[in-house]
Amino acid sequence: MPEMNLEFFPVDSQVFITDHENAIEELCGQSAKDSRKFDSCLQTMATRIATVFASLKELPCVRYRAARDPDTAHDHELVPSKLASAIWDRLGYYKSTIPNFPQKESCELLILDRSVDQIAPVIHEWTYDAMCHDLLETEGNKLVLEITNKSTGEPEKKEVLLEESDPVWLEMRHLHIAEASERLYEKMTNFASKNKAAQLSQASREGAELSTRDLQKMVQALPKYTEQMEKLSLHVEIAGKINQTIRDDGLRELGQLEQDIVFGEAGTKELIAYLRANQYQSAENKLRLLMIYALVNPDKFEADKATKLMQLAKLSAEDMKAIQNMRLLAGTSSDSKKKSSGNFSLKFDGQKKKNAARVDKTNAEEETWALSKFYPTLEELIEGINKGDLPKSEYHYINEPSPTIKERSQSQGTLVSTPAPGGARSVRSRRTATWARPHHSDDGSG
Repeated sequence: MPEMNLEFFPVDSQVFITDHENAIEELCGQSAKDSRKFDSCLQTMATRIATVFASLKELPCVRYRAARDPDTAHDHELVPSKLASAIWDRLGYYKSTIPNFPQKESCELLILDRSVDQIAPVIHEWTYDAMCHDLLETEGNKLVLEITNKSTGEPEKKEVLLEESDPVWLEMRHLHIAEASERLYEKMTNFASKNKAAQLSQASREGAELSTRDLQKMVQALPKYTEQMEKLSLHVEIAGKINQTIRDDGLRELGQLEQDIVFGEAGTKELIAYLRANQYQSAENKLRLLMIYALVNPDKFEADKATKLMQLAKLSAEDMKAIQNMRLLAGTSSDSKKKSSGNFSLKFDGQKKKNAARVDKTNAEEETWALSKFYPTLEELIEGINKGDLPKSEYHYINEPSPTIKERSQSQGTLVSTPAPGGARSVRSRRTATWARPHHSDDGSG
């Protein structure tokens, strides 16, 4: 077999990137007119994605989100189909050259572009992981945290790696920030009350005499106690910083409005009222809010209407360009403005007065964490693949799946949609937090 470079970059055990920071510019921006750069970026990306499957010894059936009208679509609207073809060509080469490479499809690959869901990267997400990366100083999985030095009392910066080798991070990362805060408090309380070293240390501080055997046990338990306590204390510190930022920046009210706009429960009136009452809000947060509004209500963010909203929010002309550029990713199909959801294929009740970009999937009888209704469009697409009902008219196949892969997908879909005995639940809990109920604090502390 010829030499093959594995050119993908793992983020964690389930996520990898191809390290194309300028892909959106090269595939969708002005430089996309340069066919050489466009093709080079596409081919490099295809090769790097294909090496993932080569290393896993998996042969996917490849699907992509099709342009509404390929004949009138811009080049960037055809990126998913072109990338899918390039990946399949590369996989065909691996199929014939790599020993023991699968000859039949063993999984599914769905190629999407950002236009499928532009709200997800803009809206405030309320999981512990999302808030760490959104509100704190992070670079990749490295978090820079300002803490107080216990010896000097002076503030100092500490670098923390948020990675899967940390069991606390692994357990907390996908939880709602309020639930993560509660669990961390419970863990600290239980740990202090049950750990042998902690108990003996407390007894010593209270003046109790410790036997030689007790001291020996304390010394033996101390290293593990110190390590576990440091990890827990670190995450308590991180959660505290997040909750403080939520309070200081008024993010609960902002987050509620964001989700109300997305779910069609708020519109222009509520947006204007918020902007008038919250002039202190940061330019970044107001820009994100207007981006969401523009995506959900494209017909209400045109010309003078858009200018007046930008002036009310005290945002710049450059910020306006950012919103317009974002909307260009939606494509130029003639029916795009007629859809209330802007860029999404979801359907909504025609009797609603306000536009919506999501359907509320929470159970009215089920307690939920506040601000946990939002879900990315990708969640629905994955559910559609698992159930075998993702429409072929919108998501085309490069290679039709064999009956085996179809049966497996539908079988998995049944497993996903049917709760297992014992009450299996999503890692994104939807139970109401104490802090999330009316008349309580905004930060998760109760």
